[in-house]
This record gives sequence, structure tokens and C-alpha cells, in this order.
Amino acid sequence: MNDLAWRRQMRELRQPQPPSRDLWAAIEQSLEAAPGLVSTVSTERSGPRTPWWLAASLAAVTVLAVGLMHQADTAALTSAQLAEAPRWKPDDPRLAGAAIELNAAQYELRQAIQQAPDSSALQRLLDRTEQQQSRLRQLGHGAS
Repeated sequence: MNDLAWRRQMRELRQPQPPSRDLWAAIEQSLEAAPGLVSTVSTERSGPRTPWWLAASLAAVTVLAVGLMHQADTAALTSAQLAEAPRWKPDDPRLAGAAIELNAAQYELRQAIQQAPDSSALQRLLDRTEQQQSRLRQLGHGAS
């Protein structure tokens, strides 16, 4: 078989092929043989049922409300903590961007520590961030 004949056979395989027998006749016969099967499935309801979409929407609203309440609580706590935290703003514009980044990192780490107060890894990251802030302040004083 040469390449041309092989490609021709491959193209013929892409054409739709009708089934060798009619499948609907066999399906119809099996449904007629067991008439009680379809009716028992649709009538086996006991009492009024709540549609699934109503139950799903109520669950979604509940999850959303709890999430919003939790977010509001953490936002109130962290904004109060941020008001207490002293902000350092260097005069040198080259250091100002780093100071902003370190302040943001410190803020996010404090939020994470509120959610997981026993995490030693978060506490180490917060300590490291504070050390970097002190080094940056030293650089700022040296540049002045």
C-alpha cells in the first residue's frame, strides 16, 4: 500500500457511518417490557419537596453573609491596629517604595497572625519584616 492509498482510506474514515441496526427499537422494547419502572421513579415522593435550586441558593446566601461578616470583623480590627502602628515615611524617594512595601507586608502578616495566632512561621516572617524596616530606617538616616 502506498502513501496515496493510505491517505484515501484515512479520509474515508472521517465520513459519518450509519449504525448497523436501529437502536431506538431496542430501547422502546425494553421500556415496554418494564412499564412500572418509569412510573415508580416519578411517583415515589413523600410530602412536599423543596426544589434543589432553592436549597442551593439559600446555602450560597448563608455562606456569603458569614463571609462578609467575618471580613468586616477582621477589617475593623486591622484598621484599628493600623491606626496604632507608627508609619515611617522616608524623605529619600528611593527608600519610599521599599517602606510602602514593608508596611503592606507587615499589615498582611498581622492579619494572618490574627487568623492563626499560634503560627510560629508567621511570627518569624513578621520579625524579619520588622528587622528589614529597621535596616531601611538606618539607610534613611545615613542618606540624610
